[in-house]
Amino acid sequence: MSRIVIVISDPFLRRLTPSLAATMRLGTEFRIIDIHRPFAQIHSLLETNNPDGLITEWLPGTTEKLLKLGYPTVIADTDFTYPGVASIDVDDVATGHVAAQYFLDAGYSHFAFVGTDRPYSDQRERGFRELLTRSGKRCHSYPEKEISNRHYMEIWDAPPTALRDWLRALPKPIGIFAAHDPLGRLICEAGREAGVSIPDEISVLGANNDELVCGLCHPALSSVVLPWDRIGGAVGAAMEALLTGKKAPRQPTLFPPGGVVQRHSTTLLAVEDSSLRRALDYLRKNAVNPITIGAMCHELRVSRRVIEQRFSKYLHATPWEILSRMRVERAKSILLSTDQPISRIAEMCGFGDAERFAVVFRRHVGESPSSFRKGGRSTGT
Repeated sequence: MSRIVIVISDPFLRRLTPSLAATMRLGTEFRIIDIHRPFAQIHSLLETNNPDGLITEWLPGTTEKLLKLGYPTVIADTDFTYPGVASIDVDDVATGHVAAQYFLDAGYSHFAFVGTDRPYSDQRERGFRELLTRSGKRCHSYPEKEISNRHYMEIWDAPPTALRDWLRALPKPIGIFAAHDPLGRLICEAGREAGVSIPDEISVLGANNDELVCGLCHPALSSVVLPWDRIGGAVGAAMEALLTGKKAPRQPTLFPPGGVVQRHSTTLLAVEDSSLRRALDYLRKNAVNPITIGAMCHELRVSRRVIEQRFSKYLHATPWEILSRMRVERAKSILLSTDQPISRIAEMCGFGDAERFAVVFRRHVGESPSSFRKGGRSTGT
């Protein structure tokens, strides 16, 4: 029987546990230590438990000390590499891309990012800005430092005055991407106190799709889905490999994000042109159906040429490209969260058949649906 000690915070434990336990050998004994304990206590508890392996998250000032203890180790949320250690993470740059594309497809002209002083935040901002720059757009930013004595799930103090003032001064309407869901929640609270309408003036999007945070936010927070089930499974598999004497990969394993779960903090109707707003609303409501652009124009009683001109002017894309993106984003979420066969997902997302679905998906994502579902990719850091 193997004994694995998990030194981790409560949010990460909830994310990883369902798939982590299922991938490790029967009879594995798990011990759990809160990573926010003083390190002397963590060290003492590790010596008492004498684990065969260690699973942890990246936390400045703690992770490096844990690695010096010499246990076979898997880090569940970093693309930093350490000798002999398996590093597994979400692709944070791609997460920024997803957020930017979501706002671009909604017709926004103004964009902002609210981040922290953590490495993943910098990477998500880089991805967000990267895609906006390609589209000729600028991005405002606001740095919100982590509060050392307040954990991820907590919110118990008023939003900073500086944040409220910054939100008032931003051009409107604007799409704001927060590095993680608690920051999105903070922005929503600051917006309410600043007298800014959400989502009409500011549209707020988080990342993690943490139901406890998003659901307790007012308005409920839209969020980019991150593949924690896949990461948890990969962590378990990596731990098993280390226990059998295999060497840790030299490069981190990164998993792509899913799509966006839309709630009340965002709107997909940010464009001023009324015909374009109606067309976007029609596509959003009917994306899962086998509709055509001609049928949409007939339903809305507007000429196809006019609609195509409006899409080109405001969104720099054709109506079919926007519809395809909406369908692909839905497909990404289903691929990550269910075991539905590819053919069934094609039907659920409005594609005529699995072959057509695969062609469109590869064009937008860069890989096939089955490859996207299967797992992560390795990269240098």
